[in-house]
Amino acid sequence: MLNKFNPQPIQIIGTQRSGSNLFRLMLNQLDKVIAPHPPHILQRFFPVIDNYNTSESKLDFKELTEDVCKMVELNPVELVKTEIDRDRIINNCKDQTLTSLFYSMYDYFASEENAAYWICKSMANMNFVNELEERERKPFYLHMFRDGRDVASSFKKAIVGEKHIWHLAKKWKSDQEKCLELMKNVPEARFLTIKYEQLIQDSKTEIKRVCKYLNIGFEDKYMNYHESEASKTTAKSGKMWANVGKPVMKNNFNKFKKQLSREEIIIFEHVAGDMLERLGYELVFPEEAKAFVITDDMIGQYNMENEALKAEAKQSIDPEGQKLRKDQQKFISDLNKK
Repeated sequence: MLNKFNPQPIQIIGTQRSGSNLFRLMLNQLDKVIAPHPPHILQRFFPVIDNYNTSESKLDFKELTEDVCKMVELNPVELVKTEIDRDRIINNCKDQTLTSLFYSMYDYFASEENAAYWICKSMANMNFVNELEERERKPFYLHMFRDGRDVASSFKKAIVGEKHIWHLAKKWKSDQEKCLELMKNVPEARFLTIKYEQLIQDSKTEIKRVCKYLNIGFEDKYMNYHESEASKTTAKSGKMWANVGKPVMKNNFNKFKKQLSREEIIIFEHVAGDMLERLGYELVFPEEAKAFVITDDMIGQYNMENEALKAEAKQSIDPEGQKLRKDQQKFISDLNKK
């Protein structure tokens, strides 16, 4: 049976550009753990799920399964080497829902590697925790967070995501609020926080702590993540992920102090300073941030600048990454037109 190992789901939550790819690749090195590059099944299909309803309002589960499998097969970072067995995926579903299909796909990954744990790095799945909590196998949650100002610096250079500092601050703060709210509502035994800065400065201690929490045997080979096939494949798939092909960069923090302007830091701290402090980060301009005023006219200008910057980012030169993403992006675009 596909689900013979009854794999334990593990869900990483938080905001992208927080070291989650580094983290998943470290955990992927451990025996009995599979942590594939995320195809973002729930994030991409929940918004279009009504497209699969027939005239009788019954979900066309076979068509949905076909499209999910196809999207996974088109993932820019290779997830499967052969065509996914659709019948296996359907037969392993507990019910005909998208969440069950998501579970079945990750069970499929686990069965291929004889893994007892699967890890999903689709951090936006924190928006679907109600659906995840309805499953019989409830997930462990790993809240991965990083200084939001460094997250913003990283997003400003990435092809994806918001680009204006006001939008980035609001998104980062909202993500952390959702994670901390979830922490209050699930058992302590199923929620663990991982601070990026601690992970890169003392990886061994942090990975040992995670292994103890998950009841997984600790192995030093996690440090060889950058030499793994999964890491090399990810690093080659676009500039956004280039660093995962390198050893841990222990000083990769506080870069925002050089990469963001004084005004950008003040805006971020004005919007999300309380969350920065709540997570243990010091403000650079606490008084200026407190006194800063954002008007409706300024927000209108921020919105225009953000859209212009996002359009510019899409034109960034990353030919290899764009080539690998092209087929999946077209497929997803066509889904929205169904």
